[in-house]
Amino acid sequence: MADEKRSALARWLLPGGTDPDPRFTLANERTFLAWIRTSLAFVAGGTALEGFTAEVFAAPLRTIVAALVIGIGILIGTGAAIHWLRVERRLRHGRSLPVPAIVPLLSAGAVLASVAALAMVLGATR
Repeated sequence: MADEKRSALARWLLPGGTDPDPRFTLANERTFLAWIRTSLAFVAGGTALEGFTAEVFAAPLRTIVAALVIGIGILIGTGAAIHWLRVERRLRHGRSLPVPAIVPLLSAGAVLASVAALAMVLGATR
């Protein structure tokens, strides 16, 4: 597609190159949406932890863990957008795809949040 036929937003976000196979673009979009769902799950989990467990867990620890979980959700959402953009640009220019740096972040965040939740649950039963 000629560059002048593309929207101003498309030219600004995805300059140059040629339109990739729509299947690849749509797969990239589905991956982005999956990361966003994961991000929202972390934000909802952190919000629920702070909002609904006040009688079970002590305030300072609960708030810290909730903020950590919400922060991980924010990082995943931001990383999803950056990764989508990087993949789309590389697809347009026929280059190899970038390494998804968000995967180790999600893994570390899930482990950290799980350990913190386990410690809080075990601490609350004493």
